[in-house]
Amino acid sequence: MKTLLDQLNGLDTRLSLTLGGVHVHLQPIPGEVPVVQIGIEGREELPIYLTTSDAQLLCLCYLWSDDEVRPELRAELLQTLLDLNPSVPLSSFGRVGNRFVLIGAMSRQSRLEDIAEEVAVLSDNALDALDALSEFLK
Repeated sequence: MKTLLDQLNGLDTRLSLTLGGVHVHLQPIPGEVPVVQIGIEGREELPIYLTTSDAQLLCLCYLWSDDEVRPELRAELLQTLLDLNPSVPLSSFGRVGNRFVLIGAMSRQSRLEDIAEEVAVLSDNALDALDALSEFLK
């Protein structure tokens, strides 16, 4: 089976084309688990992290941390996230540690074009989520 970096060879170019020509940068993150950080020009505050298991590729984008949520609106935010989950195409809200994230997953055998599309959609959805949910944040 290809390594994650082998599978992502050319993703920066393909993703740039998908997003209209913006600069895209892939940065491997050292560690036991293969992770690649994807930076997108104009969206540097919302990098996408891509990792893999034997069966799937997982994309995630950190949105905000617990301490950025207005305490008096926390319960309403959680309810809103649950309500929004079905209507966010190809992505789901979740948590990793104390961070709220947007997650997308696909088959480990996905084509480069499909990976680029998933990353583009996840990035767009992250921007939309921040815009739509900003009232819940400090």
